[in-house]
Amino acid sequence: MTASSPLQIRDASLHRGGRELWSGLNLTAQPGELIAVLGPSGSGKTTLLRAILGLDRLSGGEIVALGERVQRPGNRRIGYIPQQRPLPRDTSLRGRDLVTLGVDGHRFGLPIPRRGDRERVDALIAAVGAESFAGRPVGDLSGGEQQRLRVGQALADDPRLLLCDEPLTSLDLANQHAVVNLIDRHRRQTQAAVLLVTHDINPVLGKVDRILYLASGRFTLGDPDEVLNSRVLTDLYGAPVFVLRAGDRLVVVGAPDAEASHHHHDDEHE
Repeated sequence: MTASSPLQIRDASLHRGGRELWSGLNLTAQPGELIAVLGPSGSGKTTLLRAILGLDRLSGGEIVALGERVQRPGNRRIGYIPQQRPLPRDTSLRGRDLVTLGVDGHRFGLPIPRRGDRERVDALIAAVGAESFAGRPVGDLSGGEQQRLRVGQALADDPRLLLCDEPLTSLDLANQHAVVNLIDRHRRQTQAAVLLVTHDINPVLGKVDRILYLASGRFTLGDPDEVLNSRVLTDLYGAPVFVLRAGDRLVVVGAPDAEASHHHHDDEHE
């Protein structure tokens, strides 16, 4: 592992409710690398992201993010895109305000106005293609429009490490591709490392460098061809699992808690 690695996870283990989710996890994310995190409900995908953010504690091992050992929440250099959940219609924010929260210090501490904030917000709104709806109440926006704004919010501090927790859930195919392209463009332009939790690998399959697959208290890590094959997943689950190709899509059959297109349904805290 090198000092330039945006993320280093060393011999990490995680227990919840007396159950071991995984142990002995070693992962080094390289600059510009996109790692997809897959696995069934309860496998610890969201909790892994929360541990990197300093919101949950590991049971063992350590995480070094952007050169600093993670011990508490508060590193604004880490971008975070949460699970896509529609905001209530009566939310008293415009789309522009949602992006502004990422610029003025919304996550940790009081907002601190800075010179050039308005120009930065304008640039982020343009970057995610939200100019036409940024002035509208967020409750009136579609799920795809809201998620574009969340991407803008997450990119506010030009993060070199970007964590994405199910950013494509409930989006139609066009908005899935739009959000994936925004994330991909950021990592290519800035060489940010990206960890992206997803139920369905297909929308990001062509852009993924490696896959971390968590299941049955174990994990496997490798490039998509190494991980997404019947032999590896059968061994990981301890039960027959088949990976089929249907056109340009992968279909995983037989994995517990998996649907036809490799969707899993996670609780918010796995």
